[in-house]
Amino acid sequence: MSKSPPLTATTRSRPTSQNKNSGHRGRLRDKFLTHGLGGFHDYEVIELLLTLATPRKDCKEMAKEALKRFKTLPGVLEASPAELCEITGIGPKNVFGLKFIPAVARRYLQKRLKNSPILSNSKQLHAYLTFELRDKPKEIFLAVFLNAKNKVLATETLFKGTLTSSSVYPREVVKAALEHRAAAVILAHNHPSGDPTPSPEDLAVTRQLLHALHLVGIVVHEHLIIGADHYYSFADQGHIARMVNELNQKENHWT
Repeated sequence: MSKSPPLTATTRSRPTSQNKNSGHRGRLRDKFLTHGLGGFHDYEVIELLLTLATPRKDCKEMAKEALKRFKTLPGVLEASPAELCEITGIGPKNVFGLKFIPAVARRYLQKRLKNSPILSNSKQLHAYLTFELRDKPKEIFLAVFLNAKNKVLATETLFKGTLTSSSVYPREVVKAALEHRAAAVILAHNHPSGDPTPSPEDLAVTRQLLHALHLVGIVVHEHLIIGADHYYSFADQGHIARMVNELNQKENHWT
């Protein structure tokens, strides 16, 4: 009866596929802990997220394929689980990291904004709204509800789809603001085209909502349009002040 050859130093040190993957993942993790994401390619970010729920399989090629399919890192992170599972090697289990980490980031930004004085922390507001609204395939309209000290009470998505005066219902915005006992509101929506320049409909909707909220004693501080790399501020451009002035003139005319 033949015996198996003794385990030598050579055979012990021979790398396996699992060892290679483990070493590569370890190097990616060390790279992140030392340098942050600055030195990462987008596919490496996706690869590292996929490894969270993929114990042994090499994730590099599926990460590159996902980036090729969805064009950008935000495109991959915003893709649905069903769309992601169409990529060879990606299944219901290893989608976990791609969906979990963005959800954690949203929760983190929400918690940072909660009860903070939003008007003195515009960078936090823009970061949160950009994360929520940029690179979405459809228009999303949300409101940030503030108390009398301009601290955040809640953020709520109110409408989805093409933003027009017939698709954004002032009564729903007023209802939500009253439910949150808000004293003021910041409005925001995205432009999937990437260009944040407001349309005539955007101006009309803003004026309509400002007037409706004014009737119940709620102030509109801002309306932000989020684009690909920039945003448009109705307050910075003077639109909010002009609309308030128009409203005051009408009220004075009837008194």
